[in-house]
Parts: sequence; C-alpha cells; structure tokens
Amino acid sequence: MVTMTSKYILILSFAAFASVDCLENGLARTPPMGWMHWQRFRCLIDCEIYPDECISDKLFRTMADHMVDDGYLAAGYEYIMIDDCWSAKERDSNGRLQPDPDRFPYGIKNLSDYIHSKGLKFGMYADYGTKTCAGYPGSILHLEQDANTFAEWEIDYLKFDGCYSDWQFVDVGYIQMSKYLNATGRPIVYSCSWPAYQEPNDMKSNYTSLAEACNLWRNWDDIDDGWANVTGILDWFSANQDRIAPFSGPGHWNDPDMLIIGNYGLSFEQSKAQMAIWAVMAAPLIMSVDLRTIEPQFRDILQNKDVIAVNQDPLGVMGRLVLKRNNIDVWTKPLLAKKKGGRAYAIGIMSRRVDGYPYRLGFTLKELNITNTKGFHVKDLFNKSQKSYSVSDSETIFLRVKPTGGILLFVTPK
Repeated sequence: MVTMTSKYILILSFAAFASVDCLENGLARTPPMGWMHWQRFRCLIDCEIYPDECISDKLFRTMADHMVDDGYLAAGYEYIMIDDCWSAKERDSNGRLQPDPDRFPYGIKNLSDYIHSKGLKFGMYADYGTKTCAGYPGSILHLEQDANTFAEWEIDYLKFDGCYSDWQFVDVGYIQMSKYLNATGRPIVYSCSWPAYQEPNDMKSNYTSLAEACNLWRNWDDIDDGWANVTGILDWFSANQDRIAPFSGPGHWNDPDMLIIGNYGLSFEQSKAQMAIWAVMAAPLIMSVDLRTIEPQFRDILQNKDVIAVNQDPLGVMGRLVLKRNNIDVWTKPLLAKKKGGRAYAIGIMSRRVDGYPYRLGFTLKELNITNTKGFHVKDLFNKSQKSYSVSDSETIFLRVKPTGGILLFVTPK
C-alpha cells in the first residue's frame, strides 16, 4: 500500500466536488457473486512461460465458458472480473486506458461482448492513484475519462483500488468516481477499497459515506491462500462488527475479500468454514480459483445452493460473532424467512482447534439470543444426508466440529 499522490491534486479535486450525489444505481441488492482472477493468477503476464495462466483474453474467455458449462452461473455466480495487470503500460494518444495489445489482441469491448453472450456480466479493475498496485496507469487525473471508457466497454462492475494515493484523503477520489460512473448512465456495480487503506493505518473510515458512494467496499487486508489469512480477516471483522455491520445491507456491503476455496491453502474442512462464515456475514462471494482444475468436492462447496441462499437472503443483515467456546466461534445471522413463531436464522460455526479429532461442542439457541416458545427445526446445510431435527430454545445442541472446520445450520421456528 504505497501513498505517493500529491495532496495538491486531492485538494483541488475536493474543491471541485464538495457536493456529490449519492450512488443511486439500484444494483447489488444481494451480495455480488462472481469470479475474479487475482488471488489465483496474480500478475502472471508472461504468456510464453504461462500460456494457459497469463492474464489474457484467452484466460477470461475460458473461465467464462467454465462459469456457464460447469454450473456456476446457474448457482448464482454472474460476474467474471479482471483484476490488475490487464492494461498497457501507457495510455493511448488520447489519454485513454488501453489493454495490453499482445495479451488482449481483440480489445476489451470484444471480450465484454463475448462474456455477455454467455449470459454473464463483466467486471474490470482500475486504481484511484497515480499507478495501479502492479504499476500500470492509474486514474487520478482521468476519472471522468475512465468512467466513460468503462461504460463504452459495457462493463457491469468496477473494482477501484487505492495504491499510489494518499490514504488520508482517498475517500474524496472514490466519491468523485461514484459521481462519474452514475453520469455515464451505465449500471455499474462499484467496489471501493478506501477502508482497506485507512483502517490498517488506524484511521476509521466514514461508513456513512461509503454506503452512499459504493455498492461494496474492501475493509481490511488482502486475503492470501492460507488459513491464517482467513482467520486473521475474521478477527478484524468480529472485533469491529458493531461499528461496521449497520452499514451492510441491500446495495452496500462489507467485503472481507475473495473466496480461496479450491486453491492450495485450505483443506476441505477449512473451505467449508470459509464458505459458512462468508455466507453468514453477507459477504460478496467472489471466487478466485482455476475453474478448469478445481476438484469436485470444492466445487460442491462453492455451488451449495442452500448455503448460497443464506448469503443471498434479501434481508441482507451482516451476521455477527456471538459466542466463543473452547476455541470454536459461533456466528448468527437473522434471515428474512419468518413464521408466526419468529424469524429464521443461520448459524455459522468455525473451529480454530487443531487437536486432531471432531470436538463435541454444546450450546443452546437461547445462548445465541434465538428464542421461540414452540422450538425450532435445525438443518446442517453441508450434510445433505441428514434430515432436520427439532429442538427447544433451551435444549442443548451437540455438534462434532472437525479441526479448523466449519458447519452452517439453518434454524426455522416451528
């Protein structure tokens, strides 16, 4: 996270846009779902050494095909998104962003058309600063021009990063870009990153402004391919949940970063844990995995329609950590489904234990502030062979939780 942009530019920008319209695009009414290249493919740009993995037109067309053919689109994953390293090192003679001509020989609009022809939506990456995080042209002096370019390319989603900018004032530029995107008339989901630059520097971001300007925002550090990164991110979210959860809801979401399920760093049980807690948190479900080689058991986790339904619940409440017991975390999320007896809930359980056997965890629903005089029906959404069972709100539920594993329960009132 480098901060090199002059404050002079930012001060001028602030004066020009002191009054900014809110983002009113009607999009992202549930957390966005899709695929993005960064975590799995990073900035691989050598297509001679990595012909099937380099950031190129070929890669995104191939992934679009797999999104459709392998059931991801049917499961709800609709966006296919390019992250950093797609552009040429210089803008064109008119100051416009342009793709690398060797890796994207047909241009971005042609690729956009192909992705749309598959019934998918198309996302792009840009950066507010003088350069992107990987050193490609930034947008700070070209905000309106870049917004118009993205609209001409018919993109549906913009991830706007914040490298090479001044993190203390970066929100000003993000709000400017929101206005320019609105002005294009093109419906573009707007993913902001300004908290990810301010919060690690002990500056609490203005979440009221975020919810007005952006459809979603990265709150904290980038995720890497490892269990420690998943739990570290969740530690920050749980520590700050009372401050940030009220700003999550239809049209504006807290984003703990990509799903790393199916890569190298997470076991099968850890993958269930990430999927369960991301679902409970109403987090965007953005996969970053090679869809050509993912193993079926991990694909099944990503495509579990019952778990996705928890994430996509129209009420849009961000779940919270409510209980820590014997090194196992329990999160709850209220759902829209409601009967006379009360509301339905999802309960996400994540073990941090490493002692080698499925630990017996006991708790009551009443301990989780889930009550109903007639009791509840409980279903384990990862265990398709298990039928639902009935419990009272004061009856102890016992679960065997595998080391660093996860469980997602669906609880409905009788």
